[in-house]
Amino acid sequence: MTTTACESADAGPAPAATLDQDTLAELYRLHAPYLQRALLRMANGDRGKAEDILQETFLRAWQNPKALARGPEHARPWLFTVARRIAIDHFRMAAARVKEVGGEAQEERVAARDPYEEVLAAHDMGRALRELPPLQREVLVHLHYHDHTAARTGRVLGVPTGTVKSRNFYAVRALAPLLERRGLAPVNHGSTRSR
Repeated sequence: MTTTACESADAGPAPAATLDQDTLAELYRLHAPYLQRALLRMANGDRGKAEDILQETFLRAWQNPKALARGPEHARPWLFTVARRIAIDHFRMAAARVKEVGGEAQEERVAARDPYEEVLAAHDMGRALRELPPLQREVLVHLHYHDHTAARTGRVLGVPTGTVKSRNFYAVRALAPLLERRGLAPVNHGSTRSR
């Protein structure tokens, strides 16, 4: 009896629950491209760093099945929050590391950049975009986020190019005060001129 009790005590705690392989694959399929794109921007195009953060994000998802109980299709906000926190930690650790400096003068050194402000600005931009009417928002996303031409956007959305240009004009006009309130654009105290 004593041996059995010792053996079970030595076995340690039971392993924590993890996501099953199919759910993790579906999670990756649905959300990895969007996360990768956002992480590339946060990492200033450093694909290796973006992929490291992406991998760590999905590792945490695998280790936290309870956080994803609503299903893979509803996991994007949670994944973006985790990825943002991991990115901030990575950049802060990199900024805190001592770097060897040669004979360059103090003024020649480039200050370590903390992307935290960019992450917050991107989050605020997303919230501002959600306040726009859906038709205007989708035109802005196609033209400015996906860098599509007006003609291509029109084909994708099934509307004439002129409609795309008109929606873009009014969307940009509506977005400006939303961004000003969030401190993401300079405040324009003058009257708005119409062209």
